[in-house]
Amino acid sequence: MITRLKNRLSRFRSEESGETYTLEFVVMFPLILATFAFGVELTTHANRQFQLDHGLEVATRSIRLNTSTQFTHDDLKAGICEFSGGLDNCADRLRLEMTPVNPREFTSLPAMPDCTDAPLPVTPVRGWSLGEQHELMLLRACYQFEPVFSFGLGSLMGTSTSGGSTMVSLSAFVQEPR
Repeated sequence: MITRLKNRLSRFRSEESGETYTLEFVVMFPLILATFAFGVELTTHANRQFQLDHGLEVATRSIRLNTSTQFTHDDLKAGICEFSGGLDNCADRLRLEMTPVNPREFTSLPAMPDCTDAPLPVTPVRGWSLGEQHELMLLRACYQFEPVFSFGLGSLMGTSTSGGSTMVSLSAFVQEPR
């Protein structure tokens, strides 16, 4: 049996008619595999971004309409995680900044979002104020996650100090009168 297998392998090795197909396969297969990995990573990222945006919008809607209720930072964070539809480890990886803004003298939030690092303890809340009636509020949510693939598109996404990727969602709303 071993000699038969050995003979077949030696005939296969000496055959030259499929040589061009082998070369095409060697060149094209990694490109097709990289395109597939790129598509999976992009789809996963878009899904996470949609979930974060949806959770943020639903949570801010509840703040706008329930002005008689006093929301805390933890309440809003829990609401975003609940409405986001299952972001991985959302409570530990989500960071919120909410500040009042004067629309006539607009000053934006700092350019770099303040995201949490999963292995480190959560830093103190930066810029948190619920605002008053008729006051414009900016709310930025920053979520840190691990990319599906660490090469290709996963390495190009916004990275944090712990090596994970970050995504940011911003929402503006006005406190309704009570």
